[in-house]
This record gives sequence, structure tokens and C-alpha cells, in this order.
Amino acid sequence: MRASSSRNLDSMALVTTAEVCDANPQLIVSGELRALQPIFQIYGRRQVFSGPVVTLKVFEDNVLIREFLEEKGNGRVLVVDGGGSLRCAILGGNPVVQAQNNGWAGIVVNGCIRDVDEINGCDIGVRALASHPMKANKKGIGEKHVPITIGGTRISDGEWLYADTDGILISRTELAV
Repeated sequence: MRASSSRNLDSMALVTTAEVCDANPQLIVSGELRALQPIFQIYGRRQVFSGPVVTLKVFEDNVLIREFLEEKGNGRVLVVDGGGSLRCAILGGNPVVQAQNNGWAGIVVNGCIRDVDEINGCDIGVRALASHPMKANKKGIGEKHVPITIGGTRISDGEWLYADTDGILISRTELAV
């Protein structure tokens, strides 16, 4: 599984998100292909990543994020609606290392991260609003596999995410890139 997911990432590197948008105006008009607003900072060694989406909605709590990243990722992308909070970090270095080791392609957080140097050393793609030194609560409150809205875009479990240095695209189906 690992080899094929890295091959997909390599092939995605040949086709940028900008080129995908240019080649698929009908998907953009229909809403099947959407771009997130450019609000995310780029972290991690993998600047280009893609995969099927797993959604999670939390607020200033990271218990469910850690639980997800302890699972096998199988090339998936965890997309977390952290409510856009800039008051604490809901993702840190240890869970990102675990995500890398468990085969997650990437993590997108509508919120803050910390342990930036450690995360930047990991072979995984991470997007977040900013970094923050304070840690999150640990109450385990949140919703798994629910539709979320981040970056001006509604995202559902099972859709596909494509990220590179130009931005992040969400597609209802896997794109033949």
C-alpha cells in the first residue's frame, strides 16, 4: 500500500493543483471540485500530498485527533475542523510522527499546531492556520466522519484532497491526474 500511495503522490507532483483547475472548469462550475481559501501555512517535509478524506470536528481538544492518527492511515488525509481557534494547538509533534509512521498522507487543521521543528522533520504533509505554544484540552469531545466547513468549503468524509504549494483542492471523487 505504501509504494502505491507514494507513486500517486509522485504522479500528483507532475500535475499541479493549478493545472487541475485549468483542465477541469466544468468540475469547478458544478461544485465537484473546490479550492479552500488560502489561509493555511505549509508544514512537514511533504509539500505535495493527496488522498481520501477523513473528517473530524473538535474545539481546543486533541484526544480524537490522536486516536485517529494511531490508526493505519492507508494514504488518507485527516481534515480537522478545529473551529479556527488561535488560542491553543490541537496538533503536536508526537501525533504527527505517529501519523507518518502509520501511513497517513497528510493532516489539514483549521486551527493551530505546535512542535513546528519536529513536524517539519516529518515525511508527511501538514497544513494549519498557525503555530501556538499552548496545548489543547483532553476531554475527548468532538464528532467523527461528519461534514465540516473549513476554508470556505464544505468537506465530507470520503472526498479527495489534493494539496501542493499553490493550495488545497477538494474533489467529490478521485481525479485521474
